[in-house]
Amino acid sequence: MSAVSTTSSAPSPPRRAPAQSPATGAVWASRLTLGALALGGVGAALLNVSLSMTAQMVGYLIGMVALNLPHGGFEHFANLRNRRVSFSLRYVVLYLAFLAGFVGLFFVAPVPALALAFSTAVVKGGHGGLKVMDALCGTEHLTTGWQRGLAVFVRGGAIMLVPLLAWPGVYIAFSTYMVQIFGAQSPLPLATHLPEVQAAVGTVYGLALAVHLGAGLYTGGPSASWLTDLAETTLLVTYFAVVPMMLAVGLYFPLWYSLRQTARSTATASTEPAPDRLSLPLTWAAMVLGALVTFGLMAGFYVLVPHPLGHAGLLAGSVAFYTIFVCLLALPHIVVGEWLDPDRGIWYVP
Repeated sequence: MSAVSTTSSAPSPPRRAPAQSPATGAVWASRLTLGALALGGVGAALLNVSLSMTAQMVGYLIGMVALNLPHGGFEHFANLRNRRVSFSLRYVVLYLAFLAGFVGLFFVAPVPALALAFSTAVVKGGHGGLKVMDALCGTEHLTTGWQRGLAVFVRGGAIMLVPLLAWPGVYIAFSTYMVQIFGAQSPLPLATHLPEVQAAVGTVYGLALAVHLGAGLYTGGPSASWLTDLAETTLLVTYFAVVPMMLAVGLYFPLWYSLRQTARSTATASTEPAPDRLSLPLTWAAMVLGALVTFGLMAGFYVLVPHPLGHAGLLAGSVAFYTIFVCLLALPHIVVGEWLDPDRGIWYVP
């Protein structure tokens, strides 16, 4: 693919935003909002107060659809602006090809496809988070490729692995709805071997977490970047452990992932020539257009699958359907938008 570079280079030192910049303020906002929610989760547990599943699902849909949906389309738009037409056409064709292939995999083997989808969520949250660290927080304590890869796994794993340990019933129920969308009938291996799966996941993730933080401390000592990583990683693990699962996932993406990616793009834009920057009206227009295209794909997907609600009720089925749809978009989003375009991908850091 001539227009999409397939070469990458070692990460360059981060170009941090000024301490009082809007980008830095957005990063602090993400920390404070998730921190407040985590404290609320701890308080609710201590007081034996629970949030109804209906409230969780409503919060999930508000966070994921109303707040987070436009951002994914905007990431593509920001990547494609000021590109050659041939590049953009190849980009779209490859994206649709990967999307069609992923949908086909769900029809042929829904359980392995779901595992791939959840793995994609780990990669998206972790790799996107690493790029924010590069741009705004510092990664001097991550000096090797394996350390950076471990950082991706630990941060992204908080999204999909910690809830499996903390909220297994909800995790299994919605995973079952998701594969039933494609006609799967048999119980998930996750449901029939839950203790073994939890033991394996807990061991692997716990070791990865310890090695990630321990290696960073060994490499650079208690530096500012390591202390920031320690605090943010601890916050993410605590947040997904104590905040009810559906609400935690639904609010993580708009309040952490998208907010911080917006901060990253704002910070990196300051290093680009002025003509390359987008005006505020054009930014909003791009986000709205991206959302409309996404809704069109969603409508087509709803018609295509045999059981759009996965044999669940309207609200739970809507959550399962939307989650699968977002997972389907995420794989080509990462592969085409970032990995095949490492020089100016969706998580661009100069």
